[in-house]
Amino acid sequence: MSKSPAPALRPDDLVRRGLKFSQLRLMAALRETGQIGAAAQQVGMTQPAASRLLTQLETLIGTALYLRHPRGVVLTEAGRIVADQAQATLRGLDLSQERVTQTMQGARGLVGLGSVTGPSLELVLPMIREMRIAYPEIEISVQVDTSDRLADALLSQQLDFFIGRIPDGADARPFAVEPIGVEPLSLVVRLDHPLTRRSGLRLEDCLGYDWAMQPPGGLLRRTVENYLLARDLMLPARTLSTRSTLFTLALVHESNAIAPLSAAVADFFIGRAALGSRLDRLPVAPDLSVATYGIIRRAGDPLSPAAERILTALRRVVSGRR
Repeated sequence: MSKSPAPALRPDDLVRRGLKFSQLRLMAALRETGQIGAAAQQVGMTQPAASRLLTQLETLIGTALYLRHPRGVVLTEAGRIVADQAQATLRGLDLSQERVTQTMQGARGLVGLGSVTGPSLELVLPMIREMRIAYPEIEISVQVDTSDRLADALLSQQLDFFIGRIPDGADARPFAVEPIGVEPLSLVVRLDHPLTRRSGLRLEDCLGYDWAMQPPGGLLRRTVENYLLARDLMLPARTLSTRSTLFTLALVHESNAIAPLSAAVADFFIGRAALGSRLDRLPVAPDLSVATYGIIRRAGDPLSPAAERILTALRRVVSGRR
C-alpha cells in the first residue's frame, strides 16, 4: 500500500481530524503481536473492525503503517513511530490513573505546613522522617517563621496548616485551633560561660550580660520581659535584636550573650556532639514558657487527602510526646 508523503501536522491535527483512542490501542497491540487478528482480540474487537480502523488511521495520517506478509504484518517506519507513541501514551494514561488514585488516597500530593521554631524540631522533624519512608511521593514544604507570618501564609492559601499561635489582635474566626500545650523556654549560653561556674545562680545575676532576643514586640521577647517584670526584676541592660535562630546560636557560641530559646531548640543543640555545638543552659527560670500553641487550620476549609495524612501523622507525634 503506497501513499504520498504526509503533510506537516499541527500538534493537535490528528485529534481534531478524528483520531480515536481505540486506534491507539490497536497500534500498540499490533506492535506487540504482529498480527491484526491477535491485536483485535487483545483490544476486544473483531478483525474486520480492526482492519477498518487501521485503514482509517492510515488515511488520517496519510501514509502506510504496515505491510502484510504470510505470517501477519510488518510495521513500516511510520507505523513503528505511531505504535511507539501509542504505547507511550497508554503508559502515560496508566501512570496518570495510578497517580490520581494515589492522590485521592493521600499517598501523593503537595503539602505546605508551617511551624514556629521549637515545634519544627520537636514535632515536624520526626513526622517528616516517618513520612519520607512511608509516603515518599508526598512532597512536603516546610516554612519555619513567626506565628504572624505563618497566619498570613495560611490565609493566603500558601500553607495547609501551621503549628503556632493566632497572632495577638487578629480576628480568630478564620482559624480552627487544636491546642498542643505551652512552649517551655531555656536560657542558652556557650559552654564554659562564666555563669555556668557560679554556684547558687539567680536570674538577676544574668541581667548584666548581653541578651540576644527577638526585636521589640516579638512574642518570645514579650514573654521574657513580662516574666522579669512580674518578679520585680529589671530588664536586661543590653540586648541584641535578631529574628534569626541560626544567628542567635552563632552569637551565643562566640560571646558571653544569653539567649532565651525554645527548650526544644536547646534540647536539639545541647548534648554530646549535637551538630558540633558547644552550648549549655542556665539552671534558672524553670517555669519560663510561652503561651499555649497548637495546630492551626483555616476554619471550614477541608484539607487535601495528602495534607490530611500529614496532619494525622503530626497528631501521632504530638500524642507520643504527651
